[in-house]
Amino acid sequence: MGTYAAVVLAGGAARRMGGVDKPALPVGGRPMRDRVLAAVSDATPRVLVGPADAVPAGVRVIREEPPGGGPVAAAAAGLALLDPDTALVALLAADLPLLTRSAIEELLGHVAEEAAAGGGERRPDGACFVDGDGRRQSLCGVWRVAALRAGLDRLTVERGGSLSGAPVRALLAGLVVREVPWSGEGPPPWFDCDTDEDVRRAEEWAR
Repeated sequence: MGTYAAVVLAGGAARRMGGVDKPALPVGGRPMRDRVLAAVSDATPRVLVGPADAVPAGVRVIREEPPGGGPVAAAAAGLALLDPDTALVALLAADLPLLTRSAIEELLGHVAEEAAAGGGERRPDGACFVDGDGRRQSLCGVWRVAALRAGLDRLTVERGGSLSGAPVRALLAGLVVREVPWSGEGPPPWFDCDTDEDVRRAEEWAR
């Protein structure tokens, strides 16, 4: 596949957890955002969008506009730091403490496999995991940068210039998405921590 970039979104308000800096909460002795960044350690570059006091070496940090403007605004800020020729990006929530390198490899492989298949079908614009109920985990996916940028341009026009509050499903509307059920060993890589109970479950899995 060659190189890919990674954009990790860490600007959520965590209202269900009292407004704490959720990605900074530790799981297995490491902040969740650092665990996500470690899963994409070979990405170039790695971009963290959101507040951060300290990040691993080499990670670029930027804030979305406006701060707290939601995942689409954050994605736009992160993509703005990528080189123009970057083809693929892992777009990830920062509260996925069980994400692994093998899970990222699986997503990258699905995008490459579909692109190589050729034929008359339109190649996919990306791949993301789906949970046991078939719900897309869109912020645990790998996407073609050109497709995301086209979606951002479209939304910017539709929303009168502001991406604040736009839902991720609107960004991905019209994209060809390869939905990937998790078939590997261990806990699902898309497991996100929205509550204190979720963090406790992730801690148990991470032992």
